Parts: sequence; C-alpha cells; structure tokens
Amino acid sequence: MTAPGVDAGPFDLAPRGAANGSAVLCLHGLTGTPYEVRPLAEALAARGVRARGPLLAGHGESPEALARVAYTDWLDCVRAEVVALRREHERVFVCGLSLGGLLTLWLAANQAVDAAAAIGTPLRFGRAVPLAIALGRFVRPMLPKARGSDIADEAARERHPSMRVMPTASVHQLIRLQRVVRRSLRDVRAPLLIAHGALDRTAKPANLEAIASAVSSTRIERLELEASAHVVPVDRDGPHLCAAVADFFTSAHAPA
Repeated sequence: MTAPGVDAGPFDLAPRGAANGSAVLCLHGLTGTPYEVRPLAEALAARGVRARGPLLAGHGESPEALARVAYTDWLDCVRAEVVALRREHERVFVCGLSLGGLLTLWLAANQAVDAAAAIGTPLRFGRAVPLAIALGRFVRPMLPKARGSDIADEAARERHPSMRVMPTASVHQLIRLQRVVRRSLRDVRAPLLIAHGALDRTAKPANLEAIASAVSSTRIERLELEASAHVVPVDRDGPHLCAAVADFFTSAHAPA
C-alpha cells in the first residue's frame, strides 16, 4: 500500500530555470517505485536537468507479476529509455538505486551514458545466497519483508511505498544480472559517482570499493553516508546525497 500523499508513480520532471541540454534517467530498486529516487530528480531539475523516472518492468503490479519478469526485461526497459532521451538531449546521465544501480553500471559499461551514479548497488551477495535463492524459489516463492524497507529513519520507512514481499524468482534474476554487470565493469569509462549507506543491511558497504576497483573510469567519486541504510535518497542523508549527485552531474560534462 501507498501512504496518503505519497506519489509512487513514474515521473518526467522538466528542468526548472534554464535548461542545460542534459537529461538524467533515475532508476529505482527491486520491489520499489520511482518515489525512492524522486528526491534526486527534484534536485537535478532545480539545476536545469530534465529528470525521468520510469517504473521498471514488472513493478507497479503484483508480486506475482514481478516474479515473471526476467533481468533482460529490465535491460530492455532502460535501454529504450536512454535511446529516447538521446534523441532529445545533448548529454544523458543515469543514476540508480540498488537494482537501479546495477542497471546504471550496465548502461555505463555499454557506453550509453555520459556519466553515472550508482547508489547502494549490490554487486554481489554472500557466497551462500545465490545457491539458496536458486533452490528456494521453488519452495518459497515469496519472502516477507519483516522489517519493511531498509531505511534507518523510522518515519521515512513507515511511509515508504514498496511491495510487502520479495519474490524469490526476482532475487534470482537480480543475481543473474549481477554476474552480467561484474563481467562488464572494466568497460565502464564514464565519470562515476558511487554512494552507499554505512548502515546498509541489504548490500554491504564494501560493494562501493569493489565497484571502484573494477571500473576503468578516470573520474570516480566515492560517497559513504554515515547515518543511512539502503534506500539513501529518502533516508537521513538524503539531502546530502541529492546535493552531491546534482553537483556531480552538472559538472560531469567538463573534462575529467
């Protein structure tokens, strides 16, 4: 369910003030909604950047519908979004949270964007997780989120719109996507901002350095948010993250 007054739908925010010829694609996490990346979009729109946040394939429906989606459907979704933005804008950026972070790195590896920001990105899970999920998806198709979304701020967690269960098949698809992304990281050459909440229980903060050490970007900015968990844009450090992402993208077209 969505809390009253919370807009969980897709968005396409026009730049406020003078447009600078740039657009950013904002990508949410697994079982989430564009709501969780909208603060980033609003900060960028205020800097003259068009900000678009689609619903990823299978989202905005039931958990059962999401469970039928393959990771390639997510790739097709974000590829089409970037192609559409390229037709209208001189520069195209992408920022993503969690699953959206993996998709962001995949787009950057395919040189489809001019700069990228990956937030709370689960590059890999512990060794036991892939096997447990591969087998468990046939036995337990839905995993309840006992604590809700991984957000340190209690009020923000209470109002956060997200599915109440996690389809095991969807986690399996995310793990397949992780493998694809890890194999392509050396092809990431665009300017890259990597951010992670220090209290993240979903994706260990060590993922930040794992990404930074594997890409070929000559410009890498790291940002660890000490008071936040996984869904940083709507957590305690959200304003700091949004300002950092806006600063990064509005200067990213300059030479590294």
